[in-house]
Amino acid sequence: MTPDTTPSLPLESTINHGDITWNPSEEFKKTTNLWHFMQWTLEHRGIELKTYRDVLKWSVDDTSGFWDAVRRFYGVIGEGFGDTERALANEQMPGAVWYPDAKINFTENVLKYAQDPEQRDELALLNITEDGTQTRFSWAELENNVAQLAQLLKDRGVQPGDRVAAYLPNIPEALIGLLAAASIGAVWTINSPDLSAQATLDRFKQLEPKVLFGVYSYQFNGKIIDRSAQLKEIADEIPSVTTRLLVPTLDPENSVELADSVLSYRAVPSGGVVQEEPLAPATPNYERVPFAHPLWVLFSSGTTGKPKGIVHGHGGMVLESLKGPGLNHDMRRGDLYYVAANTSWMVWNTLVNNLITGASVVTYAGSPMAGRVDHQFKIIAETGATMFATGAAYLSLVEKSGLVPGAEYDLSKMRSILSTGSPLPDSTWAWVHTNVRPDVHLGSDSGGTDICSGFLGSNPLEPVRLGELQGPQLAVAVEAWDDSGRRVFNDVGDMIITRPMPSMPVFFWGDEDGQKYRDAYFEKFPGVWTHGDWISELPSGGFIVHGRSDATLNRQGVRLGSADIYSAMQHIPEVTDSLVIGVEEADGGYYMPLFVVLRDGQTTEKGKVSEELSDRIKTTIRSRTSARHVPDEIIAVPGVPTTHAGKRTEVPVKKLFAGHDPERAINRGSLQNPETIDWFVARANAYRERKINNAGQKD
Repeated sequence: MTPDTTPSLPLESTINHGDITWNPSEEFKKTTNLWHFMQWTLEHRGIELKTYRDVLKWSVDDTSGFWDAVRRFYGVIGEGFGDTERALANEQMPGAVWYPDAKINFTENVLKYAQDPEQRDELALLNITEDGTQTRFSWAELENNVAQLAQLLKDRGVQPGDRVAAYLPNIPEALIGLLAAASIGAVWTINSPDLSAQATLDRFKQLEPKVLFGVYSYQFNGKIIDRSAQLKEIADEIPSVTTRLLVPTLDPENSVELADSVLSYRAVPSGGVVQEEPLAPATPNYERVPFAHPLWVLFSSGTTGKPKGIVHGHGGMVLESLKGPGLNHDMRRGDLYYVAANTSWMVWNTLVNNLITGASVVTYAGSPMAGRVDHQFKIIAETGATMFATGAAYLSLVEKSGLVPGAEYDLSKMRSILSTGSPLPDSTWAWVHTNVRPDVHLGSDSGGTDICSGFLGSNPLEPVRLGELQGPQLAVAVEAWDDSGRRVFNDVGDMIITRPMPSMPVFFWGDEDGQKYRDAYFEKFPGVWTHGDWISELPSGGFIVHGRSDATLNRQGVRLGSADIYSAMQHIPEVTDSLVIGVEEADGGYYMPLFVVLRDGQTTEKGKVSEELSDRIKTTIRSRTSARHVPDEIIAVPGVPTTHAGKRTEVPVKKLFAGHDPERAINRGSLQNPETIDWFVARANAYRERKINNAGQKD
């Protein structure tokens, strides 16, 4: 995408909720993938589509026809599709059947660009380290590394359906490992090495993998993090593993060696290396498997129980990747996608989802804040990334730092930012346009590990309004429902999906009768998908996401979104993080405390929030939300417990205050900062003791 096609929108000094922050010109719209797709549907299907809402309505009304059009438009490689223009053989949920006779391979569709004489020598993968060192792989070099590693796996006895597990950071070997495993029909799964050994075993042991990739260490924020002891524990506890592949990095001085023999494997542009010897040349070969054949297993966060293995299929992820990154995010050849994703988070998988569109990707295993908090914008400038995907929390953190990335770095090639993980506060949204880049297409998207894609989010044909998600992604039949199953507008309701999507899980691992799957999404409203988010559908066609429904506050019979409180907290510079919960009390009362992490020097002698700051927090929340949102108590905490995807653990903390056993209320291994939970356990115990004593005094 060349800079002169990016729409420019001059912004006023003050941007308010609902104001347009990005508006595509007619000239820009005609350069997009989606516009070309609309012209294709007119020529090949006789369907005239003039606006995004036209395409959305058709994709929802004729889900089967839409998805087959996506397949044909992008030239998906496979067999057994026949002459049908229908993608769905059975539309029921759960149990939708897509292309029952088709065979396909995810990697073959990703690496088809290596067969294009004009594209094979162009950049496919760029790795960058904390010190700025770059390693570049062309499409041909990426294909060569994948083919060599796939041959190595086959030589070690890996067959279709076998599992390949990885304990790796976001490095080229992880991405190449995924593509190599998928190319032979093996099933991939990955965990970040910052996850504990036990948390990793809770996931990997379910799958009984045949191959284990791992690292002894990785670099983060200038330090070498030793994980050799954890890797040895993982390897020793999984008897199904017959091949261990160690990716050499900066090894620590006192690493714990694996007891059994391992192969040292690393990827370089010239070809894979094993034990410092180049691998033999290999011819790319792709095992075409049934459309729903397992591609990878992603795991739920596991904060309150054993992590669930969510299985996605080859065909579903091919189609969803072409539609999401390809049509909704307008990614294509010439684009460079950057996200500093932890490999335990589904956002890491979006690297290959973007590759399949012909775009290039950046891998980065370092700290997002190496050296200074806006380090990621430095990476964007150095790599020339055109799309930046990140968590809303990171953007808010840079906002509070007072830094101005747009003045510090050349961000002229960055045309879009995808914010996800949690709702984006209005103040941060406005800050991006005033301090990063005025004309950037900033979209707040909402999806999930469950579908490894998005439900609500960006599109290139409509304006963006501050504080609103632009609308449903194509072919996502999303509605807000009240508890009676009635669709509601301008009100808070359950996020409901009424038509099947190809990337809905094939099944949960080990869920033989499918009961856990049905309970997860189809128990509340049979026949439709209930995702577990509270949303509001607006007259503009946009949406607001209020947070998880199981963490929603319910005060005086009114549902309140925790995201609204977090948004208000962005206006309190002394607060670096926060968490709010609501606890139903036995006497009919409702306790709603707000826990805040304060900058140094902002607490009283006893570690409490000062009266002045407490009053200012309450006033800010009241003025920016409502009186009902004002917490009963504001409590300073040493830290907020978060998952490895950076999400607040509201539900487990709420369970602690409701009296649940701490060992069952929260899985410490699922947290990236497990030490923070001890404070909440102690505080919850004190709260319950106080309630018991008060009740006794009344008696």
